[in-house]
Amino acid sequence: MVLDLIVKFTNDGYTAEVPSITGCECWAHDEDTVINKILELSAFYLNIDVKKIKIDKAMGTKHKQIFKLVFNKSN
Repeated sequence: MVLDLIVKFTNDGYTAEVPSITGCECWAHDEDTVINKILELSAFYLNIDVKKIKIDKAMGTKHKQIFKLVFNKSN
């Protein structure tokens, strides 16, 4: 399964969201932290081990990065 992850730079830090999972969004002061937090939150919502999620950078601009979360939902 592949889901989009959107990371945006704002005036006060970074926000991240997985649009296809309702409520799966977070904030942090730096990009690495917000990505780690959103990976943990995504794993929680999907009920899978966070270690099973691979992240791939798809595209980006100065203020917005799009990543792909790649994982296998089956056990």
